[in-house]
This record gives sequence, structure tokens and C-alpha cells, in this order.
Amino acid sequence: MGIENFIEEALYKPNDYIAYHVGRELAELHAEKAVVYGDNWYFELESFARAGHCSVVEQKSIFHHVKTQFESIGKKLREKIENSWLNVLWQGHLIEVVLITWYDGRLRMRHQWIVADERKIAEDFLRAVCEWCCEVRAEILVYHDGIFQKDKDLLNSIKTTTFENLILPDSLKQQVQNDFQQFFNSREIYERYGIPWKRGALFIGPPGNGKTHTLKALINQLEKPCLYIRSFKSECNTEQENMSEVFKRARMNSPCIVVLEDLDSMVDGSNQSFLLNELDGFHPNNGLVVLATTNHPEKLDPAILDRPSRFDRKYYFE
Repeated sequence: MGIENFIEEALYKPNDYIAYHVGRELAELHAEKAVVYGDNWYFELESFARAGHCSVVEQKSIFHHVKTQFESIGKKLREKIENSWLNVLWQGHLIEVVLITWYDGRLRMRHQWIVADERKIAEDFLRAVCEWCCEVRAEILVYHDGIFQKDKDLLNSIKTTTFENLILPDSLKQQVQNDFQQFFNSREIYERYGIPWKRGALFIGPPGNGKTHTLKALINQLEKPCLYIRSFKSECNTEQENMSEVFKRARMNSPCIVVLEDLDSMVDGSNQSFLLNELDGFHPNNGLVVLATTNHPEKLDPAILDRPSRFDRKYYFE
């Protein structure tokens, strides 16, 4: 097969056969090289290249298929490669990357094949891209509809929110600040005594009494990676799968803050046990602070509201 119609011919194959077909054809085209295949969400090659960690040139003989999306008024159009054959220069190695996108069941996934002189080079490149892309660096990652996205508007809002312009009883304001600052400063003490280094807190009270403002001020003050969860629902995955993905991402960025605003609207009988398992199951959750808010504590099951090791602290906003 010539590379001019490589992606086109691959997409004509049955979905269950595409990955095998592409891998076999690449192995034949590059018999002297190694081919590594994956479909990892964290392989965001465009972001890795924009940050200057590698140089990317598209293969001119193949149609370079890019999806351009409008997100909202005032924001730049967002481009994402759907299908392409790229030549990549990384740490002195010339690498080829083939990107092909198709529906796998209900889920639209982009798959990648990395072709390098040695398998170790291909695997090291895959690891470097994924590790860099999964980090949260001075940004807020918002989870909605099954995907993480950076939210600059929310980040800017948090950066301008402080405890100085928050009206709360002084005792509550100081207690909240001391609690989490001490937690992040006390890792050695927790480890010395074999206590799990994690914290859960629930902000309780009617709307408009400062819960969200306190969250933002706290995130701004602590300066830790933050994952802000709008919903665990999505079209493609179950809520349980999305919960697993959220906490997996949080553990990779530990120490980290996970925000669950309006927790009572996120949890029901179908997903509660799974969330509880993520909070205090087999995973250690070292360095994780889970901050949740609720306007309706009466809607929360006692297993969430009252059991220690899930939400150890409850702050009441009268």
C-alpha cells in the first residue's frame, strides 16, 4: 500500500479490523523499525509540540484532516487533528506518528501508531508525551461530558478571589485556611504515623452564603493542581467509568485538589457505592483533598455525610 491513500483505505475497513490492519501495513512499510500502537487519551501531541518539546511536520503526500470547533463567544477556535501522518523530531530522533480517528462503539477515539528506529525510543516518546499532557500546570482542568478541558475563565476568576474580600465569621474563615494549609505541610507526620495522607471536606449551607467563593479563595491560596468536576455524566461512558478516570487523573497529579460542587446532584443510588470506593477504597489517594459543596445535605446518604475517611470535615455556612 502506498502512503498517499494509507488512511483512506484504513478507514474503509471494519472497525474491529482497522487497528490490526494499520499495524500490519506499517510493519511491512518499515520492516527495519519498531511500531508501537495505542489509543491513550493523554497522547495530545499538538499540545506537546506547542510547548516546544518536539517539532512536528505533516506528511505532505497524505491529506491532513483537522477538526475546527467553535467553543464560545470571545474564545479562539480550537483545532484538533483527526487523521494525519506526522514526522516528529524529538531529542534527536526522527519519529513517524500516524493518527487515525473512528468510532469504537459509541465512543469516538483517536488512535496512534509511533514508528521509530527502536522500540525503546517509541515507548519513551509515548511516555514523555502522555506524562507531560496529564500534568496540571498552573491551570484549572474542568471535567464535563466525559472529557477534561482547561478553563481559562475559571482560572482567572480563581486568581482574583481571596479571603480578604470574603465575608464570613472570622473563626470559620481562619479555620478553613489553617486546615488545608496544615494538611499539605504535614505529609511527613502522616507518613511517620502511618495515617493516610488525604482529606475530604464538605461545605454545607444554603445558596449565596460563600461556599463557592471560599472554594475559589482556597484553591488560589493553596496553589495546587485542581480538577473541577461539573458532572460525571457523559454520552459515551458510564458515570462509574468517568469517576474512575477523574480520580486516576487526580492521583497522577498528587498533591491535588478535586472539587465536587453540588455533590447531592452528582450522587445517586446507581453510582454512590463506586464514588465511596474511590474516596476510601483500595487506592491510597495520597495527597488528595476532595472539596465538596451541598445546598441540600438531607439528600446525601449517611454513608457520605457521616462516615469518617470520606468527608472528615464539615463546614457550615449559616
